[in-house]
Amino acid sequence: MSNPIVALCPGQGAQAVGMGRAWFERSPEAAAVFREADAILGGRFGRPLSEICFAGPEEVLNRTDVAQPALYVCGVASWRAMLAAGTLGPGATLAAAAGLSLGEYTALHVAGAMGFADGLELVALRGRAMQDAAEASKGGMVALIGAEEHQADELCAKALAGGPGGEVLVPANYNASGQIVISGSASACDRAVGVAEGMGLRATKLVVAGAFHSPLMQPAADRLRSALDRVPFTRPSAPVLSNVTASPHCQPPPPGALTEHSFEVGVRLRLARQLTEPVRWSQSCLWLAAQVRGAYHELAPGKVLAGLMRRIDRNIKVTSHDTPDLPSA
Repeated sequence: MSNPIVALCPGQGAQAVGMGRAWFERSPEAAAVFREADAILGGRFGRPLSEICFAGPEEVLNRTDVAQPALYVCGVASWRAMLAAGTLGPGATLAAAAGLSLGEYTALHVAGAMGFADGLELVALRGRAMQDAAEASKGGMVALIGAEEHQADELCAKALAGGPGGEVLVPANYNASGQIVISGSASACDRAVGVAEGMGLRATKLVVAGAFHSPLMQPAADRLRSALDRVPFTRPSAPVLSNVTASPHCQPPPPGALTEHSFEVGVRLRLARQLTEPVRWSQSCLWLAAQVRGAYHELAPGKVLAGLMRRIDRNIKVTSHDTPDLPSA
């Protein structure tokens, strides 16, 4: 019996102290993922990553360089545990996968496009590079409620026009209809809040390390691209959505036009571009809704993506797996 599954993988912001602990305690497969990650990462965070996930402290887990590998490991652990326990139902087969920003790496791994250790090292480097780029530039992010894409573009232009020149302010996340995040120079973000009020929009400055998904992340993108060039990628077993294009990394090619090599080149380019270009999550989910039939499952941790899907397409029900529905191991 066919049982197609669409896997949705959370990104930064979904982390919370205690994440993954129940999976670790109830699933040998999940526990093995955490132990493998601890062995790979060693003491680079001062303590094993699993301990930080399970017990915090919160200020350490929320650091960009820690949160990103933590989310990747937790997502993979929950996926492997569910496959082993049959939680997804008989005949479960991955039909498509998508991840919000960092979650794109989780999606690529669960679809078989890269190995677990390679993915973990990539996201650890990605988080460190983004943290360093944030500390080297004075940037921020602002959430806009009630804004559509053309309004976000207009707001950014107005906020920049009121400044000294040479600043950056761009749309960074298209999360759902009426939920857009902009990113850029801290002073431009400050002005954007006032501009938003004048346009009848709600604006809230976010507590983040820097201007993610903006040109201020170019130094991080350069470092990531060098690391990506050293990682082997293979064609995924199912479509994996690119945040940059809101379409699969591996589009059906014209006969003889796309080789394995060009797929590897393409996925590396898009993953590097993701750091400086907007995350098109809403558009990605609309592509899935139109092109893929299956049961939607959000990997651990949290329920952020289920909440966004309710705003994107209420006809799609997402089952979240923040904690396991499994017997104790």
